[in-house]
Amino acid sequence: FFFMASALSDEVFLQDVVQLVDKKVAETMKNKDLIDNLRIIVDELNEFGVDLTDQNADKEMRTMVYDTATRFKDPKFLHHRKFFVSYMAQGKVNSSHMPIYLNFFKKRSCDKEINKEAFEKDCGIGVSYTDEQIAEVVNQVLDSKKDALDKSGWAFGYGPALGQIKKKIIFADSAKVVQALDDELTKRLGPRPSSEEVKKAAKKKAANKGQKKQKQQKAKPKEEELAYETLSDAVQFHDPKDNIQATPELLEEHLRITGGKVRTRFPPEPNGFLHIGHAKSMNLNFGYAKKNGGVCYLRFDDTNPCKEKQEYIDSIISSMKWLGHTPWKITYSSDYFEQLYELAIKLIKKGCAFVCHQTGAEMARDRRAKVNSPWRDRPIEENLRLFKDMRQGKFEEGKATLRMRADMQSDNPNLRDMVAYRIIYQPHPHVGDKWCIYPTYDYTHCIVDSLEHITHSLCTIEFENRKPSYVWLLNALDLYCPPQIEFSRLNISGYVMSKRKLTLLVEKGIVRGWDDPRLPTIEGLRRRGYTPGGINTLCERVGITRASNLIAQSYLEECVRMDLDKKAPRAMAVLNPLKVIITNFEGETKFLDVPDFPADPKSKTHKVPFSSVVYIEREDFSEEHSKDFYRLTPSQHVGLKYIGDANIAFKKAIKNDKGELVAIEAEMVPKKKVKSHIQWVSSPSASTKPCVITANLYENLLAVEDASSVPNWLDAINPNSLQVVEAFVDPSLFEIEGDHVQFERLGYFYRDPDSTESRQVWNSTVNLKQDKSKK
Repeated sequence: FFFMASALSDEVFLQDVVQLVDKKVAETMKNKDLIDNLRIIVDELNEFGVDLTDQNADKEMRTMVYDTATRFKDPKFLHHRKFFVSYMAQGKVNSSHMPIYLNFFKKRSCDKEINKEAFEKDCGIGVSYTDEQIAEVVNQVLDSKKDALDKSGWAFGYGPALGQIKKKIIFADSAKVVQALDDELTKRLGPRPSSEEVKKAAKKKAANKGQKKQKQQKAKPKEEELAYETLSDAVQFHDPKDNIQATPELLEEHLRITGGKVRTRFPPEPNGFLHIGHAKSMNLNFGYAKKNGGVCYLRFDDTNPCKEKQEYIDSIISSMKWLGHTPWKITYSSDYFEQLYELAIKLIKKGCAFVCHQTGAEMARDRRAKVNSPWRDRPIEENLRLFKDMRQGKFEEGKATLRMRADMQSDNPNLRDMVAYRIIYQPHPHVGDKWCIYPTYDYTHCIVDSLEHITHSLCTIEFENRKPSYVWLLNALDLYCPPQIEFSRLNISGYVMSKRKLTLLVEKGIVRGWDDPRLPTIEGLRRRGYTPGGINTLCERVGITRASNLIAQSYLEECVRMDLDKKAPRAMAVLNPLKVIITNFEGETKFLDVPDFPADPKSKTHKVPFSSVVYIEREDFSEEHSKDFYRLTPSQHVGLKYIGDANIAFKKAIKNDKGELVAIEAEMVPKKKVKSHIQWVSSPSASTKPCVITANLYENLLAVEDASSVPNWLDAINPNSLQVVEAFVDPSLFEIEGDHVQFERLGYFYRDPDSTESRQVWNSTVNLKQDKSKK
């Protein structure tokens, strides 16, 4: 068996032995460490008598192999994995209980051997439940929710109920529990409704809850005061007291300092502006701490004075506050520079760091080849002296570094003697010119996490490979080691998310700056008119997973649209005006009372002038009639919004010498049912033009959904991503409260900060969801 499995290529091994689907094979082929782990586990199973080269081997076993390789990899308790594999071979464990198993081993990471009886008792090995026992617990939970079931039916709260049942019979087969719950609900409520019906019921329930809550509140909360009520209950990590440490004393001291409360941090490097991907991290770090009664730091990982600017620091703080987050403390990694220096000395004295004189290119070459530096084994005293010389400025830049002496033979490049300190003769935006040596991110980040006693080091998935070096360094320094938890990045279609690419767009002048409304930067989204509520709703909806995904931009737009629906008053605007002369208009200009929010019968109103000359969208008139065209034609009448007693009918087209349509004549006709009502704009006097604004109409900056899908992403820039037009608007626009508005039938717009009293500029935010052509 060993010869057969080891002789197979990685791809064939994944296809024939682990039996992954093609898509998963392609994904796994990019991760050599994962493939190595899969081979080790398959070999260990063979030692216990399970041959996965046999095509008839249990499918569940293959699933367990992959789950174990991807999840059972924490270096703190990896030495217990073979013990676990022995239970896999016996068919006594299953994938659905993996969190239970991992939690057991995590608490025993310091144990050399595992007590078999304790494992079987704590993890429910051999425990089974009859269908009758499962049904009994299901009925107990559903009986306790009788009122909710009577009121909301299937929308009563299925997820929380399932969670309560599983908590009572934690070792029960998940599939059997779900089936029992569905069967009992069907008996009580009838067949499960369609997903669309369930969604409607849930929305109705949420709306009723919101109305009830609003009545109880004396004042409407500010937009920025977020309560995180929608942060999913599924986002629940370990308790701080379960932070397994190298020694019991480290955990005891940690809990004494934190009081056992959650501590998180949002740690941006101040070398650019935040984008929407950072919004997800903020939402998780600040939200999780707040929801669990803990605290969250805003910490600037400011270890590179060459790229960091006060401008970025100010922008990050502003974006954080705008999104509604309030840090417990604002700290800087540079606040700890003296402690970091002393810890580097400690590292040298323990033989875990050395001064190296290789160039960057030489170092990269040898690290790839797993070749030691010529200076790796120099004496400790010499390293201490040279490191002191580095601090005193006795070396030129690039002539010396301090490197961590970890494991040059490791398959993980992050353990191959990473640089801890380098020489940079440049003032630092926070600490000035006090230092000429600066710690690297890889050295600093984990240590400051430890010094600030972070309970949950939450980071995106690309930092997973750095976890071994994170743990190695803190253990080498005998420091508290925060557990690192990874989650997938937030990627949105049609956006450039790479900081390098964003910088290129700004430097090449393709966009107007970091706050250009076409960019996914927080400042750009803010200027476009996106709201904190909409952005945070998206973050909460996409949830926290490890799976990489590309979220459709329409999903973000829908979240913003929902938030603006109740906030943005309505007004009428025409972007591409066509003059309409109403030949039978009677009397003087009329002023109509138009509601700010037409769907709300108690809405405030604003005045709109209506005279013998109105302007409509040019696309709302067609000289040729078509059954698919619902608006004004020579043979089809159309309604004007808020004109309740008449429609308009075409009479005559007015064209210039070139045959271009410049105006039409129309007449008022008795009100009858028409296919569409259109927006319009008039002015207090038929002899003057309506109020004018500058409207910036934005489309996606990229003509493709994913910049990586084209050879040269700059070739995918959409040349029509910005169109600037002079639009006619009704006068109420200049009197609205706030800076958001919905131009009826067009979309939501936001007043640009460059607006003046004499020249108003409005940015298109999101279009309306409905098909405007039928309105």
